[in-house]
Amino acid sequence: IQYFASIAAAGGAGKKDSGKGSLEDQIIQANPALEAFGNAKTLRNDNSSRFGKFIRIHFGTSGKLSSADIETYLLEKSRVTYQLKAERDYHIFYQIFSNEKPELLDMLLITNNPYDYSYISQGEVTVASINDNEELIATDKAFDVLGFTSEEKMGVYKLTGAIMHYGNMKFKQKQREEQAEPDGTEDADKASYLMGLNSADLLKGLCHPRVKVGNEYVTKGQSVDQVYYSVGAVAKSVYEKMFN
Repeated sequence: IQYFASIAAAGGAGKKDSGKGSLEDQIIQANPALEAFGNAKTLRNDNSSRFGKFIRIHFGTSGKLSSADIETYLLEKSRVTYQLKAERDYHIFYQIFSNEKPELLDMLLITNNPYDYSYISQGEVTVASINDNEELIATDKAFDVLGFTSEEKMGVYKLTGAIMHYGNMKFKQKQREEQAEPDGTEDADKASYLMGLNSADLLKGLCHPRVKVGNEYVTKGQSVDQVYYSVGAVAKSVYEKMFN
């Protein structure tokens, strides 16, 4: 990536658009953003890439580098909700807890303790070789250089926070029924607020999803295990779509 950035600079492709960095800067700054959301600590690598990427370089008629785009694929979605004891979830979660930007904790309605959130605390929460404070600064700067608006950047943070609240949702079985129901709505309320959803509609969709039978849609009940599976599936899907 740095090699292509040097080509962009040498070729005079470093002009800035309004609110964005130069092409050279954008190519380089794609890395911190991708690593924050796509890299994690594994057993053998503290900064292991958990996705594949294909870098496409575009040249103008003069032969100079004119633009570049990165296509990502095969993100390890399961890591969003589960990690081994010696591993970690994606770096962005722990960057948020670094307290480098305490206003994020307030905005995301979260505490300052990652162990309060089950999806991200099954393994390690700190890594000796990684400074999460510095990495959050790099991630936030990368968004700006890449041309994210303030609203878009906050939207990404909010979705990340919502996923943590998804992991804390609780459900219980109705008496004398196999049907699940919410065991409190606090975390669903927070996740819904961050995602701009109606909390009651979210819980209804999880506990009583609509499925297509023939040409019609019917509402079906779900057991507690089925609801927890659905919650995890939604969390992983949200993260994947946000990353892509």
